[in-house]
Amino acid sequence: MKNTTTSSKLIWLHHDAPVKPEVGQPCNGCGVCCAAEPCPVALFFLWQRVGSCQALVWDDGQKMYRCGMSTQPARYLVWLPLRWQSWFARRVRRWISAGVACDSSATIE
Repeated sequence: MKNTTTSSKLIWLHHDAPVKPEVGQPCNGCGVCCAAEPCPVALFFLWQRVGSCQALVWDDGQKMYRCGMSTQPARYLVWLPLRWQSWFARRVRRWISAGVACDSSATIE
């Protein structure tokens, strides 16, 4: 007998957020991945283990979600020196593969 576990979670997204792409398709900033659970960057730097990532930010101009750790790192890491903020933001974008491809297997109903 196969043991399966089904879970569901309610996440809140901006009404103008783009529809989640299929896994492997280009990232479109829908925010589903970060709203569903914190990424390794949030786990390590923000000590966030559950819930929607506290660094998930809606960009009203671009009508998409952005990672606040990659756009405004000092807002979340007040100890980060000014001279390191740009470097850190680039590292975060690389660590989370921002804008590359959707890697979230979350399904939207």
